Amino acid sequence: MEAFKYIVDVDKQGQISIPNIPQIKSSKVEIIILPLQTDDYSDLINASESSIEFWNNPADEVWNHV
Repeated sequence: MEAFKYIVDVDKQGQISIPNIPQIKSSKVEIIILPLQTDDYSDLINASESSIEFWNNPADEVWNHV
């Protein structure tokens, strides 16, 4: 099964227009609405926090009280 991805704008009335898909006729499809988050930096924050554990080790404990 082939998947199609379209990024469309939502108008002021909250409606979208999906282009015609000639490959799919007379069948049911599932449409998932996923708002794009352009200012979401959670992936970068999670990546930076995951590497903090490197500094949490016994050899580094001497610097915690300086």
